[in-house]
Amino acid sequence: MRTDIFARLDREPEPPKIEPPRMSRHRIALFCGTLAFYLAIVVAVLVSSWLVTLDWKVMLFRPYQQWPEIHAFLDYYIVLGQRGPTATMVACWLGWRSWRQHTMRPLLTLGASLLLLNVTVGAVKIGLGRLGPHYATQIGSAELFAGGDIFPSGHTANAVVTWGILAYLATTPRARRYLSAVSAIVSLGVGLTTVYLGTHWLSDVLLGWVAGLLILLSLPWVEPLITRAEAWIFAQREALRGRGRPVASVPVAAGGPRPVVLPQPVGATAETPVLEPVAAGGHTSTTTGTVTGARSRAHPAPPSHLVRSERSPVTPAGSRRPPHADRTPRGGTAPARPVSGG
Repeated sequence: MRTDIFARLDREPEPPKIEPPRMSRHRIALFCGTLAFYLAIVVAVLVSSWLVTLDWKVMLFRPYQQWPEIHAFLDYYIVLGQRGPTATMVACWLGWRSWRQHTMRPLLTLGASLLLLNVTVGAVKIGLGRLGPHYATQIGSAELFAGGDIFPSGHTANAVVTWGILAYLATTPRARRYLSAVSAIVSLGVGLTTVYLGTHWLSDVLLGWVAGLLILLSLPWVEPLITRAEAWIFAQREALRGRGRPVASVPVAAGGPRPVVLPQPVGATAETPVLEPVAAGGHTSTTTGTVTGARSRAHPAPPSHLVRSERSPVTPAGSRRPPHADRTPRGGTAPARPVSGG
């Protein structure tokens, strides 16, 4: 057994049987409660309620001026909520898991969650058009429908989804608890950092937390689509692999039937039908190629009769050698030869 630190880098011999989370009653109730809280925040901002007043109080307090010593650290910490760097880091980790476990589910789940994040959060941002604290024009105003794009907070929602997806894809309850706590701390810190820097209102951060949580809670509804996408990707991979493989010939078992090639008559082409041996009953069938299967057990058919024009010429009965002047026909007397010399 290997005990070195690289032992865990080996691929698992078989894909693990990971049961994706299901949409249970408890999860549905939590989703509905979160959705109601989401709508309540949107309505509170639309009617310029006490939540908008709290936004202005925090903004005028200017936290970045109250605690300037942590400003440099939080400038780097806010990167944990930016979509590009965080998605790249998490995708590398999930890509290694996909390779090791012979499955595409981790990467496909990350892609589906980021797609839902862009569609839902982006639509609300553009629809409400709220301006940020640094661009506010009137004290006490909600600054809605003014061409902005900060409500809800994209940094906060992205932190909840990107780091929360690690807890969602955890394979053990212990790992899921630890990763859930880590993702909650990271997303909470990212949201408060945006308020400290003055780039978001407090209500923006609240709605960003809720929006990210809604996406994580709704992922079990997307699992069937992820499963079909994974099966399609593997099918396309096998199809591409099969195109480059040579077609192997099927071996013939010992003692099994072998194909018999029937002789072709003189002057015949590949399309000329060839007569097979006459079977019981006097019926004759024709074929144009190689006989296999049941016909391969028959004896090869003799060449068909040729027409008279194709036969070689035959001389009349008798000797085929031409007559010779010095030879005497059979049954006759030889002529007298002249005597020479005298």
